[in-house]
Amino acid sequence: MSSEIQAKIVDEVKSAMRAREKQRLGALRLISAEFKRVEVDERVELDDQRVLSILDKMTKQRKDSLSQYESAGRDDLVQQEQFELDVIGEFMPEQLDEAELTSLVDEAIASTGAESMKDMGKVMGVLKSKAQGRVDMSAVGALVKSKLG
Repeated sequence: MSSEIQAKIVDEVKSAMRAREKQRLGALRLISAEFKRVEVDERVELDDQRVLSILDKMTKQRKDSLSQYESAGRDDLVQQEQFELDVIGEFMPEQLDEAELTSLVDEAIASTGAESMKDMGKVMGVLKSKAQGRVDMSAVGALVKSKLG
């Protein structure tokens, strides 16, 4: 297993089993199952970058579901989604604050020589590798647009 994050999750599954934490075990198994699905579908071994990408996607899905359940008044499902979000969050790197994000965007624009919206793809490519899992990428996109537009 080449991903440290994935190995940590496997250890957490074992700990949750020993402690008989049923809800936590379920959430950890969801994460593990998604890793296994990607490995089998794409015939790859996951590295930390790819694991973060998967966790990021799972976080986004949970947030979307959470808002839908809240608007439908399904508190039971809201609690479950929030619990899963919290468990996934344990394995995500520390989030960037506004100043760090702005600095990272400015650095990426300078390093790619971006001057207009046509260059947004290049800038986002650089940022994705540096900020994946540490910030909502839609917020990054909006910031890049405002600086290039």
